[in-house]
Amino acid sequence: MTTPQAAPTGATYREVFAVRQFRVLFTGYTLFLGGETVKLLALSVTVYAGTGSSLLAALAYVAGFLPFALGGTLLLAYADRWPPRAVLAGYDLVRAVVAAVLAAGVLSPAAMLVLVFVTGVPGAIASAARGALLPELLDGDRYVLGRAVFSMAAGGTQVLGFAAGGMLIAAIGPYGALWITVASCLLSAALLRLRLAGGPGRGTTAGTYAVRQTWRVNRELLRRPEVRSLLLAQWLPPALVVGAEGVLVPYAVRIGVPGSAGLLFTAVALGMLAGDLVIGRLAGPERRERLARPLALLLGAPLLGFVPSPGPGVAAVLLAVSGFGVAYQLGLARRFLEAVPTESRGQAFGLALTGTTTLQGLSAAGGGALGEVVAPGLVVGAAGAASLLAVRALWRVLAPPPR
Repeated sequence: MTTPQAAPTGATYREVFAVRQFRVLFTGYTLFLGGETVKLLALSVTVYAGTGSSLLAALAYVAGFLPFALGGTLLLAYADRWPPRAVLAGYDLVRAVVAAVLAAGVLSPAAMLVLVFVTGVPGAIASAARGALLPELLDGDRYVLGRAVFSMAAGGTQVLGFAAGGMLIAAIGPYGALWITVASCLLSAALLRLRLAGGPGRGTTAGTYAVRQTWRVNRELLRRPEVRSLLLAQWLPPALVVGAEGVLVPYAVRIGVPGSAGLLFTAVALGMLAGDLVIGRLAGPERRERLARPLALLLGAPLLGFVPSPGPGVAAVLLAVSGFGVAYQLGLARRFLEAVPTESRGQAFGLALTGTTTLQGLSAAGGGALGEVVAPGLVVGAAGAASLLAVRALWRVLAPPPR
């Protein structure tokens, strides 16, 4: 593994989409995101209608994400052992079967939650395989912009997916909407199987137990100072900010505009989308690395403005600016790729995603719990202050590498 002394030449989004295999992978990813959004919304509506429990409805919505922590600690070795095309297409088929069972309406709400949770565990493997395949399709700065495109797709799904999913559920009901998910899963599986180039896995230790190998490689990755510090830099600042999202609904109620909660969540997603687009397009590789520090500060600083409980308009602007700061991660993308061994690249990306998902879930839950005893505006401000403290602690890591 070598570490270049200079940042790669700047690329453009046009160059990224000129790579046919990237277009295939990206199209499959957008189908995945759309299908999952519709499925989780429909599941939440179905569970709430069957139980009348807001808690179970919330659990239904996060049931597709919680298994990442389990899959990320037990099964990530398969992301390097198995061929990426087989992993991605195979998981889409599993998702299609699960959605079909849910759409059939034969399960109780509790059984639905268990099924989604259990079958979501291998999702960590698929996400890790997708992340590790990206630098094999895109080199240099095209890889960084490719990551930005995937982030924008995720943000765009939050903006559009909720609206589209809500309209589908209103038009054809939650069970009918689930059949849309089935179709998207089958379409994605067919696309990846027929259009994505095949290739072997990266790992060379197929004879060892996957759980043992996962633990061993995770430990080896975390023992590397550069990998460990870059993981913390990717995990902590945004995870602490997510604690604010756990109280946005109570905040909207507190300021007397309950209907503004959707606006607040949308503002975060729009800010993230704008940040990836602007920083990825207008800033070259070296400038992105220099901007990592100020952009990371931008994550938490605007949230301090929630302490006096501003109205929905000002609050939405503050959240959008905070979301824009997530683009600081573009300045770390190339460094992280170069810091991890090629043979365990899939597990490294899976570990990064697992930590992100787990810490953000815990932070959102912690913010919600704190909101039981503290005013929502103070919770949002505290989340911003915690993020700023994390950035200060990681200040050296966020600095651009010496040339």
